[in-house]
Amino acid sequence: MAPAVLIQNLQKRYGTVVAVKDISFQVEPGEIFGLLGPNGAGKTTTLRALCTLTTPDAGKIEVSGISVLDHPKQARQRLGYVAQEVALDKVLTGKELLQLQASLYHIPGAIAKQRIDTVMNLLGLQEYANKKTGTYSGGLRKRLDLAAGLLHAPDVLVLDEPTVGLDIESRFVVWDFLRKLRASGTTVLITSHYLEEVDALADRVAIIDRGVVIASGTPSQLKDQVGGDRITLRIREFSPSEEAEKAKNLLQPLPFVQEVIINSAQGNSLNLVVTPQNDVLISIQQALNTAGLPIFGIAQSRPSLDDVYLAATGRTLMDAELAAVANRDPKAEKKQNMR
Repeated sequence: MAPAVLIQNLQKRYGTVVAVKDISFQVEPGEIFGLLGPNGAGKTTTLRALCTLTTPDAGKIEVSGISVLDHPKQARQRLGYVAQEVALDKVLTGKELLQLQASLYHIPGAIAKQRIDTVMNLLGLQEYANKKTGTYSGGLRKRLDLAAGLLHAPDVLVLDEPTVGLDIESRFVVWDFLRKLRASGTTVLITSHYLEEVDALADRVAIIDRGVVIASGTPSQLKDQVGGDRITLRIREFSPSEEAEKAKNLLQPLPFVQEVIINSAQGNSLNLVVTPQNDVLISIQQALNTAGLPIFGIAQSRPSLDDVYLAATGRTLMDAELAAVANRDPKAEKKQNMR
């Protein structure tokens, strides 16, 4: 059986800006696959290329064995795409908007009626069917957008940041719906920068940074690769780099310490990967006290997907988000949006 989605050596540049450097991954039929990474990592560009909304400079893209580049019309028939920004006509009711969507897909009337009823039931939209979408909350608008993406019964549903800006309750509604969709056999490809969302939903994950895949596998596999527990340590709220280096050199030789990374973007805090044992925190405190170094804060936790990203790049996803905002080029963004 062909992969539901196959992407090999994808590349895309906008002028001097490299949006996607070299991305490869494949999604198996009937799974939820997550693309995790900060804003600007290349997630949205990858999805737009998959959905025929932009032409890559190089690479291979297939949906259910069909080349997206050679047969875009056939590929689109197998894809449902829900963009990050919800775009609804506020004067239409929910049912009218789905009827319009059905006509755009040339779905026959009787089948369209049945499918509209089905997707509205799936997403809990029945009581809002005859209300104008301009009165919908953010969560309802997102659910209606999902319904529109499913109306033509695609093999693969592609979601770009499906719960961004939603409240917790609305996010859980979307999560539950996506799990039901997977159980019905639909393949789901989502992008997100919410760690807990990808961890909770995805069967497999590809973590993207600066236009390349830096890690892939199941969430459990990726976290196991980090090894051990994570210790987050602050000598001071904002430590001098010399003091952080001194602490690193002091802690690195300890027998239970596997790795120490100094996070300069977070006040030169130290992130340690340690072999779990009962007296880890006490041993670290004793070593620092003996050297005359204070402890502003210390915490121990199990590995997360953020630890996977940290181990691969030396920075957290939050650090990468902040760096992307600081380095954002408005002219390049405008040019990318125009394309």
